[in-house]
Amino acid sequence: MSADFIWNVRVYYEDTDAGGIVYYANYLKFFERARTEWLRALHVNQHNLLAEHDTLFVVKSVSAEYHAPAKLDDELKLTVSIEKIGRASIVFQQEAWRGETLLNTARVKVGCVDSALRPRAVPAIVADKMRHTTKTD
Repeated sequence: MSADFIWNVRVYYEDTDAGGIVYYANYLKFFERARTEWLRALHVNQHNLLAEHDTLFVVKSVSAEYHAPAKLDDELKLTVSIEKIGRASIVFQQEAWRGETLLNTARVKVGCVDSALRPRAVPAIVADKMRHTTKTD
């Protein structure tokens, strides 16, 4: 499990379906939290990004594959890795693990936009921080 960032999360009752298994859409929430915490670890404040650079990140596309179920009270390890940093987008590879068991993999493309939702370049200061922490670019 090679990753640029790892974030742990516990599965709560609210995350599960009637069968006690994590509801499929909640992996997207978990992955979103991991990316947000990764930005925090890079000292990228999203409020400041908007205020100072008129920049927001929005999810453009997601592809996910489910390998095994997570259940109530499981502790999950969520990974964040950058596949590519483009001019106005970032492609992430993310995984959810329970111990040594791979539960979910996702490819998430995030676009960089201004407050009017027009595409804009990823601010250089942010892209530099991202490149500095990634194993591959």
